[in-house]
Amino acid sequence: MIGVKPNWPRLNSFCLIARIKSAQKNQFGFLSAIIKEKYIMIYKMIANIFLTLFISLSLNQAINGQDLLSVPNNKLISRIESTNGFIALWKFDEQAGQERVAIGTGVFPLKEGNGKIKRINEGPVSGYSIKLDGSNYLSLPNSMTGRLNIYGDQKEVTVIAWVKWTGDRGGFIGGMWNEYEEGGKRQYGLFISLPHYNGADQVCGHISKTGKPTPPFPYSMDYSASKQKVPKNKWCLVAFTYDGQYIKSYLNGKFKSRKPELINDTKGFEGYPQGLIQCKNPYYFPDGMGNNGADFTVGAVLLKNGMGNFFKGLIGGLAVFDKTLTEKEIKKLAK
Repeated sequence: MIGVKPNWPRLNSFCLIARIKSAQKNQFGFLSAIIKEKYIMIYKMIANIFLTLFISLSLNQAINGQDLLSVPNNKLISRIESTNGFIALWKFDEQAGQERVAIGTGVFPLKEGNGKIKRINEGPVSGYSIKLDGSNYLSLPNSMTGRLNIYGDQKEVTVIAWVKWTGDRGGFIGGMWNEYEEGGKRQYGLFISLPHYNGADQVCGHISKTGKPTPPFPYSMDYSASKQKVPKNKWCLVAFTYDGQYIKSYLNGKFKSRKPELINDTKGFEGYPQGLIQCKNPYYFPDGMGNNGADFTVGAVLLKNGMGNFFKGLIGGLAVFDKTLTEKEIKKLAK
């Protein structure tokens, strides 16, 4: 306005105050951002430390076979229990040092032999398995076998196991088989790899009527052997069936027949100067199973010098049936 002198100092002071407040606001905002970023960095560092500790602990437990969260395959367990002829399933989810008990028609408590047997936190049935090191085993006295003691001329049996075999050597999985006492108390048994008589690296199902060797040979040769070889260090289902006439071996639910072949280690015996020719899968054996008095064992059988034919690897489950399961039924349990 004309004739009025502007109040410049007052206006300048207001501008100065506004600038100072703006600078303070910016400074506090900058400091706040720095503090926030530092808190985030600290949080991430703590989280990484805990994650590293957890992974390290988990790996250490896994290496030592200690407990981790294992989830049972309840659908598979239900299918096993509902299968015709089901007698028993050992899930092997107990701690080392404990009896391994079954579900089914009885508990059939298996006791450890030659030391404690580790429980490993992996397996296709319960999420756990037993680790057999080639010197230990499980057993149940004959007097406690109950319905596991399957015998008779037309009696049937199926034995199934979920295994992870090291491939180091052949071994016994499970059944009632004793090769020494009273000349032998063989009855039925599931093996992996029997090199004598053409069963190397294969699923073998043994049946015996007398409990003794197969004459005129020094050992029992009455077993089926799968055409397929058992993979090493890989989970698979191994099984055999017996219907009173034929023994059949299965790998992962599949049956593959074998053509008649010359059987190893049979040449030169009485009646077989050129050796014996047989079909190993299926194997014809119409004699039935004897009630021969063997214990039920897992992982080994009794030989002349003590327990032998040790299995080396993991067993995640073992099931016994008093019926001949079909290939379709076994395939369902391999899934």
